Amino acid sequence: MQPKLTARLWVQAALRRCDLAGIAMVVVRRGDADAGAILVKLNQRDLGCTVFSQMRTADGRLAWMRGTGEAPVSEEEADAYVARQLRYDDDLWVLEVDDRAGRLPFDDAVL
Repeated sequence: MQPKLTARLWVQAALRRCDLAGIAMVVVRRGDADAGAILVKLNQRDLGCTVFSQMRTADGRLAWMRGTGEAPVSEEEADAYVARQLRYDDDLWVLEVDDRAGRLPFDDAVL
């Protein structure tokens, strides 16, 4: 099982990693600093958006689930998905990555 970081530290590291990779990422909404779940909206501009939800696999490893499905959706659909998730979890962190190439700058598996 991988060690767990607080949500705030994980987000800070993700911001730094994106900065080093030349990928634009912003915190759209701050969640609980210790244990907030994390959503990442990957905006590929005219190609559409995909929202990823951070999760843990059965063996405790971090992974990402495509919340909006395999194919990119419109930005409005992605924002509606995020809004629905916020109704269930007000501790949620929301990050937005703006990268036309569709790079999700994390090493974790995408399921």
